[in-house]
Amino acid sequence: MRARLPIAAALLLVLTPVFLAGCSIRRFAINKLGDALAEPGTAYASDDDPDLIRDATPFALKLIESLLEQSPKHAGLLLAAAGGFTQYAWAYVQQDADETEDRDLNAAAALRLRARRLYLRACRYGVRGLEGEHPGFGPLLGSDPAGAARVAEKKDVPLLYWTAASLAAAISLSKDDPDRIADLPAVGALLARASQLDPDYDRGALHGLMISWEGGRSDAMGGSLQRARSHFQRAMELSQGRRASPLVTLAENVSVRNQDRREFESLLGRALEVDPDAAPEWRLENLLMQRRARWLLSRAELLFAE
Repeated sequence: MRARLPIAAALLLVLTPVFLAGCSIRRFAINKLGDALAEPGTAYASDDDPDLIRDATPFALKLIESLLEQSPKHAGLLLAAAGGFTQYAWAYVQQDADETEDRDLNAAAALRLRARRLYLRACRYGVRGLEGEHPGFGPLLGSDPAGAARVAEKKDVPLLYWTAASLAAAISLSKDDPDRIADLPAVGALLARASQLDPDYDRGALHGLMISWEGGRSDAMGGSLQRARSHFQRAMELSQGRRASPLVTLAENVSVRNQDRREFESLLGRALEVDPDAAPEWRLENLLMQRRARWLLSRAELLFAE
């Protein structure tokens, strides 16, 4: 996760005027703090202690929401909320649900319900951010997803990415909800537009998301294992092999679907060989993906029919 810190320094420097002046200075202070929190950084992303980040992230997210109550159209805060809630839900709620399922089905179901709520919260922030840039975007996304996506510009790609990622994740946990499944065209439109505007966004992050999007849907639903593999190759090229996520994503979404256990174990083995310290900006992400790789390997007997 990307940090929006140092929070303490920003609070000290920015909040003092709030107690000394009226509403206009208070709003100015809130926006300045919002700018500081929304600025991408590496304090979280480069951390080597996932449990520390687990404990710290809720405070940061609630601080962002508190500021959004005062400055509801702050573009940076809306992007930070969309990305932050998506990443927290995946890394610390959905993963916990997956690991709990074999021991306690009810607890796993409760965690997945919580993860879905967090994904939908993230999606709402993403849509709000796009609505702020393009009035009418929200309603249009529901009625004409392709038309809504067409108004987005290159500067909107981060919001397109996190809105699509959060909505796709919510749908994946809502297979018994026809209304949520009906949102699939919106995900497709957002991803298609982002790919058109900036296909190599964030050094392969978009290609990584496209692996699961193409590999996780059947051919009848518009998915394509061939396109998933093409996105995998490009994600690996752009990250220079220093990101474990494309390897884990291909194993989980394509190798399992093809019932190719040899490829599955090879990909996850390569993911575990990635050195988290080789790319500090991806250290936390790599540690979390390696945790999932180990969990997937532990379930190989259940995932493959043989």
